[in-house]
Amino acid sequence: MTTDTPRSSLDELGPERRRLAERLLRERTRANGTATPETTTPHTVATPDRAVPVAGPAPEAGAPAAGIPSNGAESTPRVSLFFFSADTDDHAWDKHALVLECAELADSLGLDAIWVPERHFDPFGAPYPSPGLLLAAIAARTSRIALRSGSVVLPLRDPLLVAEEWGVLDSLSRGRMGISLASGWHADDFVLNPDGYERRKDVLEERLADLHTLWNGASITRKGPGGRPVEVRTYPRPERTPEVWLTSSRNPDTWRTAGRLNLHVLTALLEQTIDEITERVGLYHQALTEAGHPTNGRQVTCMLHTHLASDPASVEQRVRGPLIRYLSAHMDLFTKYAAGGGAGIDPDEVTEADRQALLEHGLRRYMGTSGLFGSAESCLPKVERLGAAGITELGCLVDFGLPREQVLESVEELGRLRVALRETAGAPK
Repeated sequence: MTTDTPRSSLDELGPERRRLAERLLRERTRANGTATPETTTPHTVATPDRAVPVAGPAPEAGAPAAGIPSNGAESTPRVSLFFFSADTDDHAWDKHALVLECAELADSLGLDAIWVPERHFDPFGAPYPSPGLLLAAIAARTSRIALRSGSVVLPLRDPLLVAEEWGVLDSLSRGRMGISLASGWHADDFVLNPDGYERRKDVLEERLADLHTLWNGASITRKGPGGRPVEVRTYPRPERTPEVWLTSSRNPDTWRTAGRLNLHVLTALLEQTIDEITERVGLYHQALTEAGHPTNGRQVTCMLHTHLASDPASVEQRVRGPLIRYLSAHMDLFTKYAAGGGAGIDPDEVTEADRQALLEHGLRRYMGTSGLFGSAESCLPKVERLGAAGITELGCLVDFGLPREQVLESVEELGRLRVALRETAGAPK
C-alpha cells in the first residue's frame, strides 16, 4: 500500500535545527538491536587461525527445516516473523504469550522463521533479555519453523555459555536454530563486560572463532583456579554447524566483514533505501568471492515493521498511534545513549517541537518507504523489489503495540503473502 502522508513539521524547521533533528533520527535507529552500523562491525583483521567459516552446509534431504530451505526461486524472499516489543503497558507474560501464539500460527502457515532480539536494562525491548530461553519455549510449541535470534551481543557473553545454551536449543528444536551476532552499541549494557567495550568489535570476532571451535567438537583453553590452564569442550553440540548471521545496517565494512567470514547478513529497512541495500549486497557478494566463498546460499535478511490486513484501507488508521508510541520509546532509548556522549548530540538541545517533528517524520518514513503496510496483494510489488535487491528473507516485525487480534490477522495475511510469492515464482505452495 502506498500512503500519501502530509508534510510533517520537520519540513518546516530551519536549516540548523533540521540538521540536528535529522542526525538524531539517523542515530536513533541504532537502538533497535538489528542495525548498529558503526559499532557492530568487527575489524577486518584476519589471521589464518581466525578464519571462521561458520555458516553451515545446506540441510540434507528430509532433514528438519533448520538452516536455509530452498524457496524455489532465488529472487523470491522467504517470509518470517520478527519480534521487538516496545509497548510497556502490558505485563511481560502478555508479550510472551503473544509471541508463542504467533509462533504456532506462523508454524502452521509455513512461514520460514521466528526472530527475537536480545535487549538489556531498558523498557524498549524489555521482554527480550534472553533470546535462547524464549526460543526454547517456542521450540516446544512448534515443529518446523526455524528459530533465530537477532541479535546476540556476543561481547556481553562468554562463548562457552553461548555454545552450551544454543546447543540445548539446537537439541530441543531438532536442529532448527540460527543466530545473528552483534558487537553492541550501548555502553551501559557493558556492565556485563566492562573491559570488552572498547574492543567490542575485535571481541566479537574472537568469540565467534571460539564458538566455531566449540560447535565443531574441539576444545579451547581457559585459566582455572590458581591460573592453571584448563582444556574444555562444550555439550551438547549441534548436529550440524549452525547458520550464523552478522548484524549490519549502512556501514559497508560490516557487509564486507560478513562476506570475509562467510556469514549471512541481518539488516533493516530503517535508514537505507532499497537502492542502497542493492549496493551493499553487491559489496557483500564481492567480499564473499574475494575470500573464496560461494555467493550461492548466502542469505540477506531484512527486518521491517509490518502490518497487513484484509482491508488495506484500515491499516494507516490502525498503526498510526502504535507506531508513534513505538518511535517515542525508541527515541527515549537513544536519548540515554546520547546523554553518554555516544552520538555527539546534546539531548538538551532537542526541544519538544524537534521531538514531535522527528516522530511525524519517522511515521511518514515507516509508512512510505521503511515498512510493509497494506494487504498481501498490495505489498507484492515492494516485496518483489526487495527480492530483486538481493533480500532473501523478510523479517516482519509485527509486535509494535497493536492489539492481539490485529497482530494475529497480520500473521495470517503474511501466510497469504508467502503463498502469493511462491505462486508468482512458480514454486510449490
